Amino acid sequence: MLTILGQNGLMDAVKRTFPDNPLQFIQRCVRERKILYTYHANMRLRGRFISRESILDSWTEYVIIEEYPTDKYLLSYLVHSEYRGEAFHVLFAVDMEGDNVRVVTAYRPSVEDWEDNFKRRRQSS
Repeated sequence: MLTILGQNGLMDAVKRTFPDNPLQFIQRCVRERKILYTYHANMRLRGRFISRESILDSWTEYVIIEEYPTDKYLLSYLVHSEYRGEAFHVLFAVDMEGDNVRVVTAYRPSVEDWEDNFKRRRQSS
């Protein structure tokens, strides 16, 4: 059970099951094609010229760079990957009960917002 502070300032109890090893869980789900794409992700992939193939075939390159344990519906992880020499980020929501991951969005990181080979956000001044 994870307790989080809701928008109204009250404590909201949310039952969340965390994977023992989030990276391994995400990689296994992608490798086994236990992956769903949100409508938003489908639109973003098309508009940003990121192929499903790049997400599916680069799972060995995944690195978790941010965690969002209090996301609204499912805990999620921002993953950095590379495919054919091009970096991209994927936001995966983790569904432990359903034994799958969901691609929430994907994008190509910019040098204005990211440093350390696109793995760490730049600090705003």
